[in-house]
Formats: sequence, structure tokens, C-alpha cells
Amino acid sequence: MSSPELTAPSRKAADNPLPDILRKIATSGAAILTTLFGLLLLTFIIGRMIPADPVLAILGDNYDQAAYDRVYSELGLDRSVPEQFFSYLQSIARFDFGQSNVTRNSVAADLARVFPATLELAILAIVIGTVLGVPLGIASAVKRGTWVDHLGRIVALLGYSAPIFWLGTMVMLIFYARLGWIPGGGRIDLYNDGLVVGPTGMLILDALLAGEWEVFWSAVHHIAAPALLLGYAAMAYLSRMSRSFMLEQLNQEYILTARAKGLGERPIIWKHAFRNIRVQLLTVITLAFCGLLDGAVLIETVFGWPGLGQYLTAALFYADMNAILGAVLLIGLISILINLLTDVVYRFVDPRTR
Repeated sequence: MSSPELTAPSRKAADNPLPDILRKIATSGAAILTTLFGLLLLTFIIGRMIPADPVLAILGDNYDQAAYDRVYSELGLDRSVPEQFFSYLQSIARFDFGQSNVTRNSVAADLARVFPATLELAILAIVIGTVLGVPLGIASAVKRGTWVDHLGRIVALLGYSAPIFWLGTMVMLIFYARLGWIPGGGRIDLYNDGLVVGPTGMLILDALLAGEWEVFWSAVHHIAAPALLLGYAAMAYLSRMSRSFMLEQLNQEYILTARAKGLGERPIIWKHAFRNIRVQLLTVITLAFCGLLDGAVLIETVFGWPGLGQYLTAALFYADMNAILGAVLLIGLISILINLLTDVVYRFVDPRTR
């Protein structure tokens, strides 16, 4: 039999979960820093391989050699790549993201200006994709082999395989150039621009909070087409995954037992099968949302949406490394935080993960 002296420390450790919490926080923090370091290192190396000269982006075509050498030295390009990278890490540690060579503003100010537009677009798209995609996938699984299943699979296949930039171009050609139903680009009509300056930077929410209904409907009119296209792409992915998850559950023995006992189809689907796929659905919705933040580049370019994607595209074109690294770091950090938040939500959705 163990003595009380030997078991007391273990009981004390079990009663005090603080060391475990601190250990988890330290582990998560180390994983985040390692991921961001690797992301920055890879992006920095790729950026140095881009066949574009950032000095020419600043000086233009008319320059002399003395001006070129001066700007080249100011940008730190006369140092080795490792020296440039570690110098940038030191700046990041001071929360200094540098200055954009294109806009001549601080990268932090530029990101604060453009990121809300991308976030607004991604949030609306994931809501559309989830509201339409999850029920479509579940209906396809429940009605497997029927016209509902075939229709859902065709819709998902088209959305999953068609290039998003091609769909965006077709929408612009048909609904803007031919029919004139949608605006040509941007977030809002010019005569409404600047009327609402809110705390979030998301025009729809800020206009709603300010009670500016004309600005609200103008913002909705502009965001509708790109949000629907991104939402369609998310819907295709989520419907396929929802169908797969639901089919797996419907083939389980507990479902067969419930049907044998005479339980109705609706309780079987929603109270039993759907309950067991909630964590999986939360995972794929999180992945889809992070993918929308990354994949909004093409849609923003097609629709002239002044968000992070368009900003990153311009930075890549002019080899603006400070802007590129700042944008990549922001996307990586947001993705990591979303995944951490999802892990927390898991504990409330499924007690077995606690």
C-alpha cells in the first residue's frame, strides 16, 4: 500500500491544474512562434527569388546610378540574405513592419486599412457557404441515390472544379458588362465613399450601426457578387464534406438500432447522426474560412475589391517585401488564432474533447 507521503504530491498536482494550463500555454506559444518563423523564412526566401527589382519600383524608369545605389543601400539589399532576414526579425520584435515601397505608408497602417475589407468578404462568404452547403450535403446523404443527391453532387462538383477567377470573369461579363445588374468594382459608390468611418472597418456593419441606410445598401450591392462566388466555392467544399460525414454516420450500427426500434427519421438524423458530426463540421468550416482569407486574392483582383488580396498582389508585382511579409504574417497569425479558437469551441461542442 502506498504511503500518504507518496500520494500527497500527486493529489496536490491533480487538484491544482494550473501547471498543466501553463504548460499548454507555453507549448501553444512555442508552436505559434515556430510556425510564424517558418512562414516568414519561406516567404522571405521566395521573395528574394522573384524576378523584380524593388529599387526600380521606387525610382521608376528615370534614374541615375548614384540614386539607384543609394536606394539599394537604404533597402538593405547590399547585405547578405541572412543578414536581411534577421534584421527584419529584429524589426518585427519591435512591432515595426517597415514601410511599403509602393504606398510609402507603414505596412501596419496599410494592413489596418485593407484587412477589414477582406474579413468582411470572407465572413459573408463563409456564412453563405455554411447555410447552403451543410444542409445540401446532409440532404444528399439522407436521399442517397435520388435526384436530390445527384443534383447536390453536380452543384458541388461545378463549384469545386471551376476556377474561381473564370467564374468571376464570367459574372463580370454577363451581369456587369451586358446586363448592368452589378457595379463595376470597389466596395461602395463614389458619392457614398467616406460618409461612414466606423470602428470595425467593415462597411456593412459600420453603416448599420450608424443608421446610414443608403451607405448600407450601396455596400451590400457591391459585396453581393464576390461574396456569392466565394460562398459558392465554400458551399461546394462544405456540401461534399457534410455528405461524406453524414453517410459515415448513417451506416453505423447505432443508427440501424435506432431505426429497428421505430425511432423517426428526423430524430435519427438531427439528434443522433448530426450530433456526432458537429466537431468534424466545425473543423472543415474553420479550414474553409482560412482558405477564403488566403484565396480571396483572385476574386478581389477580378472585382477590384480593395482588400488584403489586392494589396498583396500589388506587393508581389513590385517585389515590395515589407508589404508581402506583413500580409503573409497577418494571414498566418489569423489562421493560427482561428484554429486555437476552434479548439476551445470543441470543448463546448463535444465534452469528450475536454
